[in-house]
Amino acid sequence: MLFKVFPEGELIRLFELLAADKIVGPVKKGEDQHGRSLYDFDVVHDFADLRLDYGQTIHSAKNWFLPYREDLCTFTFQDGGSGDWRKDVDYGVYAPLVLFGLHPCDINALNKLDKVLLGGRYPNPFYGEKRANMFIVGHSCSPQPFCFCKSMGTDSAIRGFDLFLTRMDDLYFAEILSPRAFHLLEQIDCHEPDSSEHRRYLDMMEEKESLFVAHVDTSDLTKILDLEFQAPVWQEWGQKCLSCGTCAQVCPTCYCYGVAEQVDMDLTHARKEKMLYSCNLLDFAVVAGGHNFRPESHTRIKYRYYHKHRGFVEAFEESLCVGCGRCGQSCLARITVPEVIASVRASK
Repeated sequence: MLFKVFPEGELIRLFELLAADKIVGPVKKGEDQHGRSLYDFDVVHDFADLRLDYGQTIHSAKNWFLPYREDLCTFTFQDGGSGDWRKDVDYGVYAPLVLFGLHPCDINALNKLDKVLLGGRYPNPFYGEKRANMFIVGHSCSPQPFCFCKSMGTDSAIRGFDLFLTRMDDLYFAEILSPRAFHLLEQIDCHEPDSSEHRRYLDMMEEKESLFVAHVDTSDLTKILDLEFQAPVWQEWGQKCLSCGTCAQVCPTCYCYGVAEQVDMDLTHARKEKMLYSCNLLDFAVVAGGHNFRPESHTRIKYRYYHKHRGFVEAFEESLCVGCGRCGQSCLARITVPEVIASVRASK
C-alpha cells in the first residue's frame, strides 16, 4: 500500500477527474422528525452535493451491486410459443461506476459479499460484472452512538477499495491500492507524507478508537449461540419483532433472494426476475405444498442471528455482520444487535 497527502482543496479536482464516469456518493435526502439530516447513496452530478461529513446512510452501497429487483433473463417466443424462441441475459453493466465516500464498514461488507457471491463454486455473474466495473473511494468516518463496527473488526479497511481518504483538518491522507488510483493522484497536487503527517494520522486513528460507545462481546459467541439455541430469550425477541424485513433491506450484507417467472398472456414474452428478500418475512420458508418450516417469528429472527454470527463464521471464519447499526436504527420495534447478543449471553 502506498500513501500520499494532498491539500483539502484538491479534492474537487479529484472528483472532476473521476466525473468522466458516473459517480455515486452520499447526499442529503432530508431530515427526520428531530431535524437530523438523513443521507443516502445516489448519483452525484455536482461536487457541492457530495456530503462526506455524513454519519451513516439509510441504505448501504450494496444496492448498486445487488439491486432489489433484477431480471435474470428474458424470453421472446414466436407463434405463441410453438415456434422459435430466444433467451437474452443482460448483466446490467453499461459503463464504469465510481463509489465515492464509502465508510470502512461498507467496504468490509462488500468484501464479505465477495466471499459468498464470487468465491463459491457458482459465482454470481450479475454481481461479479458490477463489482469488476467499480472504482471505490473510501472515506474516514466519525463513530456514531449506534455503531459497533470496532467490535466486529470492521472499523478499518485494508482491502476492497482503490483509494481511501482520511480527513486531517486541511489535508487528506490517501491510501492507494490500485494503479488507477495512483495515476489519478499524479494529476493533482500531492506528496508523500513526512514523519509529522504520519504521526498526525496515527493520532487521529487513536482518537477515533476512543469515540465508540456501542459494543458487542464476540468472545466465544459461536459456542454461546450453540449452547443457547433453545433459550427462552428468543421467544421474547420474537414477540417484539414485526417480521417486516426492514433490517434486511438496510443491511449491507443480507443477500437472500427469491426468483419469480412471469409469462405474458399472449405467450410472446417471459422473464425471470430475482428479488432481494428477508428471512424475517412470514413466507420466507414456505415450500411447495404450502408447508412453512419457520412459521413463528422467534424462529425466523433467531436464524437471522445464527446466519450472521454462527453459520457465516463456520464457513468463512468471520461474522457476516459489520456493525454498521443500520438495522437497529431502522427497526420499528427498536431491536438492536448489541441488545440481542447481550441478552443471549445473559440467558440462564
